[in-house]
Amino acid sequence: MDMMDASQMSMTFFASTTTPLFSSQWTPKSAGAYAGTCIFLIILAFLLRGTLTLKHFLEHKWLEQAKRRRYVVVADRTPISERISSDADSKTAVLTVNGVEESVKVVHSPIPQVQPWRFSVDLPRAALVTIMGGVGYLLMLAVMTFNVGYFMSVLAGIFIGELAFGRYFPTIAENH
Repeated sequence: MDMMDASQMSMTFFASTTTPLFSSQWTPKSAGAYAGTCIFLIILAFLLRGTLTLKHFLEHKWLEQAKRRRYVVVADRTPISERISSDADSKTAVLTVNGVEESVKVVHSPIPQVQPWRFSVDLPRAALVTIMGGVGYLLMLAVMTFNVGYFMSVLAGIFIGELAFGRYFPTIAENH
């Protein structure tokens, strides 16, 4: 296998329909194969933009679930019962477990800035961010080939993704 040193690597954009992508096995051998590779890059960039939007929706959903989460406090066994009794959002109820009744208050917990770790939230979040990172790095590697067609394909996918998903994703001004 021929290895290039840094002085042999092209650091300028060039046009070629036979530039390998990700491995030497993925080298387009015809104009049609090159077009297919460019279409793949467009779809990959589009999907990256879609996963960013999906993450935004999931974060919003998880925050809403946290806001609706209720906690049950046994009235006679907690030292904060006086504070809860003055809470207008709490509701008095009777909790029955195995025939034993307890007087309880159901309250909404205030939402802290950082949510507690939850398997049902943090595992999907970590998986989605890992996928986004992997796709982003693959797109970066495609651009780093310095092939103009690959570069333009990545930009086209980002553009199409923004056209499709941009209105669903908040701008920086909306976050502050």
